[in-house]
Amino acid sequence: MRTQFAALCYRVNKKGKHKILLVTSRRSGRWIIPKGWPMNGQTPAAAAVQEAWEEAGVRGTTTGQCLGLYSYQKRHRRAAPLPIVVMVYPLAVTEMEDDFPEQGQRERKWFSPKKAAGKVQEPELARILQEFCPAAL
Repeated sequence: MRTQFAALCYRVNKKGKHKILLVTSRRSGRWIIPKGWPMNGQTPAAAAVQEAWEEAGVRGTTTGQCLGLYSYQKRHRRAAPLPIVVMVYPLAVTEMEDDFPEQGQRERKWFSPKKAAGKVQEPELARILQEFCPAAL
């Protein structure tokens, strides 16, 4: 079992409604939230913020509080699937750049919480997305 850290990237419009940013995975093209491995010298929340920049080109602020966990099986071409637990951290997006490290390798798109939940494959992540409420942070 390994651990990854993810950013639930969101923005709130003038009417108080929020949207969630999803990106596509590089290999399969399925919708996910930005996530990655622990980084030396970084807190889990800081690692999630770094992954959001690298994978989605967004910057913002986080409370550092974990919203929840979800699990999945990381598939490798020549090895058995690796069980992963992902800790999810909220990221209020303040900047979105067109030039970022994984630009051209991923698609990114804003969704309502309900639509975002319907796009991801992991049931636990879908629940986190659908139940997420920025006002409660």
